[in-house]
Amino acid sequence: MTNKTMRRISFYRTDIGKIGIVDSNNSITNVYFHGESFSEDAILHETGPLKEANRQLQSYLAGKQKVFKLRLAPVGTGFMLRVWEALSCIPYGENRSYEEIAQKLGNKKASRAVGLTTSRNPIPIFIPCHRVIGKNGKLTGYRSGLHIKEHLLKLEKQNSRH
Repeated sequence: MTNKTMRRISFYRTDIGKIGIVDSNNSITNVYFHGESFSEDAILHETGPLKEANRQLQSYLAGKQKVFKLRLAPVGTGFMLRVWEALSCIPYGENRSYEEIAQKLGNKKASRAVGLTTSRNPIPIFIPCHRVIGKNGKLTGYRSGLHIKEHLLKLEKQNSRH
C-alpha cells in the first residue's frame, strides 16, 4: 500500500484570468493558469492554505501585497530548487537576467539551464519567475503568455514607488 499525499486544488477568478492553486500537506505546490491542464490526482476542494494563497494573490494583484507569506513546496531537482530559491530572492519591482541568476548560483555559463528551469517553475507568481528578463532587458517567455508577464511587471513597477 502506498501512502500517496493528498493534493487539493481550487480555482479562483483574478484580474489575469482563472487560476488554479494546488495544496499538498498545507503547502502550495502548483499554480495553473487558465487553459493549462492540471494534475489529475488533485481533488477539487478548498483548504485553508488555498484560501490564504488566494487572499494574498488578490492582494498582490491589487498592488497591496509585495511579499508572499506562504509555505511553498515546489518539486524538482536540487538545481531546480536552487534556481527557484534564487528567483524568490528577487525583490518586488526589480528584475534580474538569466545570466545574473546563473552567476548568483556560481556558474555564469548556466544561464540557459536557468532559463529552462525558470520556465518549469511550478508555482509562478508566488515564485516570481516573471521578474527574470533577457540580458538585453527584453521580456522573454512566460508560461501564461508575455501579456501576463508584462502586466505583472507593470503592476510591480507602479507599486514599488510607494
